[in-house]
Amino acid sequence: MSNRRILSLWFPRLGAERAIRREPHLDRTPFALVREVGNAQVLASLSPRASAAGLSRGQPLRDAHAVCADLVTRTEVAHRDAAFLGALHRWAGKFSPWVAPEPPEALMIDLTGCAHLFGGEAALVAQVETDCADLGLSVRAGIADTLGAAWALARHAGGGAGSHRSGDAIDQEARATRSRAVKRRHWERGGAAPTAPAHTADAASRIATVGQTHGALAPLPVAALRLPAETVEALARLGLRRIGDLSGQPRAALARRFGTGLVHRLDQALGSAPEPVSPAPPTDRFAVRMTLPDPIGLEDDVTAALDRMLPQLCARLERAGRGVRTLRLEAHRTDQSMEWRHVSLARPAHRADRLRPLLLVKAAEIDAGFGIDMLRLEAIRHEPVHARSAVGHLDAGRAVSDRLRAGAGLDDLVGRLGARLGLEAITRVHPAESHVPEKSALILAAAWSEPARSWPRRASRPLVLWRPEPLGGAEALDGSVAPARLRWRGRDLAVVHAAGPERIAPEWWLDDPDWRTGLRDYWRIDTDAGERLWVFFAHGAALSPGWFCHGRFA
Repeated sequence: MSNRRILSLWFPRLGAERAIRREPHLDRTPFALVREVGNAQVLASLSPRASAAGLSRGQPLRDAHAVCADLVTRTEVAHRDAAFLGALHRWAGKFSPWVAPEPPEALMIDLTGCAHLFGGEAALVAQVETDCADLGLSVRAGIADTLGAAWALARHAGGGAGSHRSGDAIDQEARATRSRAVKRRHWERGGAAPTAPAHTADAASRIATVGQTHGALAPLPVAALRLPAETVEALARLGLRRIGDLSGQPRAALARRFGTGLVHRLDQALGSAPEPVSPAPPTDRFAVRMTLPDPIGLEDDVTAALDRMLPQLCARLERAGRGVRTLRLEAHRTDQSMEWRHVSLARPAHRADRLRPLLLVKAAEIDAGFGIDMLRLEAIRHEPVHARSAVGHLDAGRAVSDRLRAGAGLDDLVGRLGARLGLEAITRVHPAESHVPEKSALILAAAWSEPARSWPRRASRPLVLWRPEPLGGAEALDGSVAPARLRWRGRDLAVVHAAGPERIAPEWWLDDPDWRTGLRDYWRIDTDAGERLWVFFAHGAALSPGWFCHGRFA
């Protein structure tokens, strides 16, 4: 047995207690979170009062209201619970740098070589429980030599193995045979084993002594091995209700009857099979806050606070080589409410002079209410930013600097317009790899695309295009000659000048309904009414040939 020590932290009421932290009045009544399972609603997380009222996780909501009429519910929000578990992941880093999340409501911590810093494992568990009590959270901890054993102790230490009505238990036998059955140890024949008193489930019972994993796991139910429910039920029918009952059975027979998964889980819990803790490093968070001694409500005061906070945030971003893409400004008011505004940039940046004008625009929109007592800045989206330096010839370096300054000016313009209109409303045109007129350009979001360095050399195209409109009165029978007169949108027009033709073929590998007329011969014509139109003659393929108008020049 190795000297590894694993701590398992289980938060059995994580979702409900997270909601209670946001709405403290929910703690005064039975409360539960509800999730959709198929076409039904079931209880996903319960408060202590809800559990005391006789409710259980997984219970249908209709049955729960029948049991507890004053039950208050909220819809479960999975991503908020995951974010809260991520916050607990960062908090658990104080006990060990080797922390791994176990969604949806548990953490695994490798305590090897760390427990003595807190006065021992019992003192460390006491510290964990104290911290969680201060946070308003319920927690169950288990410490053992293996991950599986720590998981089992955190969830099942101090509980009974349960019973199954298989006919083997003493309380299920006929009254005439009960006197003889009592002389035998019925739990050895598959009955329910004696249950430990509830008061023994203290912190000491959830800490397995080094090298004593087998003894700590033996009295626990087989469900502590993280087995499927059907496997636990099948084992109970055979009288195998405790882990100690399994450890003495032949492995080959267990594998044949229940599969290799049962044997593998048992070996992992006892340390015969490896199960490492794979830590996930917490995501980088860049945030600063300022708690004010007196509430403020003037825009100048908010600006002065931002001028002190923003350089600190930018310095942290620069040291990490990151640039903020979306910044959130939070204003916490004295009435326990909070208002926030988002600022987005066209390019990631960590310079205060580029962020400050955008923040001032959003700060002016915040309602101070009865006063603001805390301000907070957080980079909720950030990207790597690589430092650039001009090298080489003096003129070349100056050209690079000028180009970078010009790009930053355009990005600042996009950011300022986006702060007022929204970044999704700022678009740019980008060339596309297609000879079809309506597909020759793409409309891209300016904040998420690079400007085109050059456009391909093509024939002139109109600024306004629409779906082809049939033309009447055209006398030309093919596209080699422009029509002398035509009828367009209810008007008879005479052609004064024509330039063309330009032949464009459809994309044969695509079935475009607008191009089922086949080859097109385009003409640029000027009419006596001053219209400069872009018309074409369709030679016909799946549809009949004819003249159409496709656009208009400025």
